[in-house]
Amino acid sequence: MTAAATLLFVTSLGAQASKSGVQEFDPQAFPGQVVDDVVVPVPSEVFSVLDKLGEPNWQQELRDVDFPNTTDRTKLAMIFGVVVAEGFVAVQAEDTEKVKDIGREVIDMATALGLIKSVRPHAQAILDAADKSDWRSIRKEFDQTQKTVRDSMEQMKDMDLSQCVSLGGWLRGTGSVTSVVTKNFSADRAELLNQPMLVEHFLSTIGKMSPKMKEHNTISDVSKGLTFILEKMEGAVDGFTKDAVRDIGKTCDSLLLEIRSAK
Repeated sequence: MTAAATLLFVTSLGAQASKSGVQEFDPQAFPGQVVDDVVVPVPSEVFSVLDKLGEPNWQQELRDVDFPNTTDRTKLAMIFGVVVAEGFVAVQAEDTEKVKDIGREVIDMATALGLIKSVRPHAQAILDAADKSDWRSIRKEFDQTQKTVRDSMEQMKDMDLSQCVSLGGWLRGTGSVTSVVTKNFSADRAELLNQPMLVEHFLSTIGKMSPKMKEHNTISDVSKGLTFILEKMEGAVDGFTKDAVRDIGKTCDSLLLEIRSAK
């Protein structure tokens, strides 16, 4: 395992279903553990868990993939993470055209980041698999795309940008989780948001970034937003309320708008 080790999302849920029809699971085992002090969220695992908790209308969760033209590499890295996470929403919705749009956006983002040579094979594989509605292969390629980008950034000694990819992906994934949970709220579903360890790690990672990176407006806003989200998570001692889930979702959406802005 490389220094860019993967965050192990635990997806082994309890075998017996609760009275509400939602499979039981241990919230303390989700999202898993941080390995080698580097977090690499795997969106496919998040959505895999959600699939086992019911059948959300993923089509309603899709968002536009029109992103601003920018040369800001910090924003580009975060946007890349958002794009990959959006890809998993499209796969869950089994929306072929949306997957293709996102595959082309991956190519544009990789080009802007100067990583197109390593990413193109994955992007082409996504487009080819979309023509065959091969959803499993598409999930695999989206996972590999994010890993390839992070590995490439780390090889270039740019750990800060690598973490920005993870931040963008986590915010989009968490935004999807809160949306799904809010629309069909239950205490079991809400416990998917019980991730204070992961949020603490992101905050710690931001704290270790270069002074210039920490002063970036978007990074500063993300840090404040994560602090608010952590407070909500730590305050849910007796479980999450629907309002708390909604507040976390609104914060994620606000940060995603900031990431997508042209400023």
